This record gives sequence, C-alpha cells and structure tokens, in this order.
Amino acid sequence: MNFAFSEEQEELRKAVRRFMEDKSSVTEVRRLMETAKGYDGAVWQQLAEQLGLTGLAIPEAYGGSGFSAVEQSIVFEEMGRALYCGPYFATVALAANVLLSSGDDDAKAAYLPGIAAGETIATLAVTEEDGGWGVDSFATSAAAAGAGYSLNGIKSYVIDGQNASLLLVAATAAGGVSIFAVEAGAPGLSVEEIPTLDQTRKMARVTFSNTPGRLVGAEGAGTSILTATMDLAAVALAAEEVGGAARCLEMSVDYAKSRIQFGRAIGSFQAIKHKCADVLLELESAKSAAYYAGWVASQDSEELAVAAPLAKAFCSDAYFLAAAENIQIHGGIGFTWEHDAHLYFKRAKASQLLFGDSTYHRAKLADRVGI
Repeated sequence: MNFAFSEEQEELRKAVRRFMEDKSSVTEVRRLMETAKGYDGAVWQQLAEQLGLTGLAIPEAYGGSGFSAVEQSIVFEEMGRALYCGPYFATVALAANVLLSSGDDDAKAAYLPGIAAGETIATLAVTEEDGGWGVDSFATSAAAAGAGYSLNGIKSYVIDGQNASLLLVAATAAGGVSIFAVEAGAPGLSVEEIPTLDQTRKMARVTFSNTPGRLVGAEGAGTSILTATMDLAAVALAAEEVGGAARCLEMSVDYAKSRIQFGRAIGSFQAIKHKCADVLLELESAKSAAYYAGWVASQDSEELAVAAPLAKAFCSDAYFLAAAENIQIHGGIGFTWEHDAHLYFKRAKASQLLFGDSTYHRAKLADRVGI
C-alpha cells in the first residue's frame, strides 16, 4: 500500500506554503497576536475565496470542494509550520465537523455554505469551568422554549469564541447531551477573551443566560457527535503539530550550521548532533502517526478511534521535544522574547494540553483497545 502523497496533493502543499510564507510571516504573526481579533480579515477572505481552504473538505452539495481529510491535514500541517493566526482551526476542524457528524441535513444546509465561503466564522464550545474535555455530561443546560431551546451555563477555553458568528454548544437537555447552534449577538450571550499561554490562538469564556439556541442533530445524540468530532479535531491538531515540529527542526539545523563557537560550527559538536538526530527521529515517527490518522479519517474507518488518540499523544510530545530542543540549541538567544523559538514553544505546550494532554489520550487509546 502506497501512503505517499499524490502530485496534486504536493501541489496543494506548495500553494499553501507559499501563501503562508507571504501572508503569515513570523513578523506578521507577532503583530496579529497583539490585536483584539488576532487575525487579518483580508487574508482570511483570500484564504477562503482564492485558495478555497475553508471549504476544502466540505461536500460539494454544501458549497465545498469535497476533498478528504488527507488534503485537509496537509493544510493544517502547513498552517502549523507558519503559526497561522486565524479562526481556521475552530471553524473547519471543530464547527464544520460537528455539522458533518450531526446527520442534520437542515443544519448542514443552513450553516455549511457560509463556512465554505469564508463568510461564517464558527467554533465549538465544549469545555466548562473545570477545564475537562469529556463529552458525556455538561453543567450547561438546555430547556425547551417555544420552537427552540434556552441555554444556561458557562463555557471556557472556546477557541476563537470572541470572533465567532456561530457557536455550536454542547449542553445537557432533557434527552441527554445535545448540540445547539447559537448566533453571535443572541440575547443573554456574553463573550469574554481570556489570557492564554499561546497568544497566537485566541480563546474565550462564553456565558449563556436564557440564550436561545437551535438543536443540531437529535436530542441526546451529542455524545456520539462530539466523540466523532473530537477524533477528527485530534487528527487535525496532530497534523498541525507535525508542521510546527518540522519548522523547529529546520530552525535548529540552520542555526547549528551558522553559529560559530571555538572556531567551528556548533553543529559539529556531538551533543548538538544528538539533539538534532533525536528530534528528527521523533518528527519522522510523528509524521507516520499523523499521516496514517489522516488517511484513516479520509476512509471513514472505525480505526479512527485508535489512530486519533495515538496521533494526538505522539505528535504532541514530539512537537514539545522539538520546540524545547530548538531553544536549547539556540542557547541564550533562544530564551529571549525577541527570538521566534519561544512562539513555537508556547504553541507546542498549548497544543499538547488542547483536547486533553498526552496521558489523557493514551488512556483513551488504552480504553478503546480494551487494555
């Protein structure tokens, strides 16, 4: 079986990399992460309209291009490499997958075309005050109110919650855990940006006070929808982590070749060689895990239940190692705010914790395989 990328997929990678190099340089990332929105609206529109990335894996029936999770993973890998500041992950990896997993044709027809066109910025609100990523129960409640529902509760760590025009909210209804669509500006909805370790990925605290919401999918089907969505999001994040780790290794090797100490490049020292070799080994293994998970997701296979937590756990640790060693190889300058190494280190640590840390995902993997 050949797991190599096709010529068309490699062309997609080249196109996205050129776009990211042009529109998401580290200088631009530093500028945007200090702003309230955290992203450039004009670049977002280019990304959606010229490259079609927001609708890449959305079916053609809903305005997308109908590509698979493999192509989507390529995009996330390149965005992770560039530390892209924008609501792409929240909109595509989370919100779009919730809608696609819901089985609700009306909701898909209502929201997916806007996402595909880049007109709708959406996100998923799961985590509550305890910071957990479980999908079986929630303190946030939803009660029937007229033709819709009324939501009450608090959600934390909502990715790009302050930018979203559509929030998909996990809440407990009479029939069990369910998903609800809430429009930005709805009565009783309050969104507050929260400080984060990784300033390139904005998060918010969202409060619902008798806020009207629309049921997405069947009442009580929320746990199954969220399980599928979180697995797909883990695959996307693993690909993003591979891109970041690859960039860290490149930075390390480039510096090791150019930094002269005691009359020779530090890359000639055995200790530096070992660090680079260790990172390369972990990176190549992470690529195998992430690429396989992307392929499994594209096949809509039951193996995703195993491949997703495996990829998330391994790629998270590989990225953190690459980012940490990048700082060590750069020495004193690597610890400074002015150097780009710390941006990748913060993204690596935050990504390691996002959706649950590596221990959480290894436990999930063990549970799913019956260990």
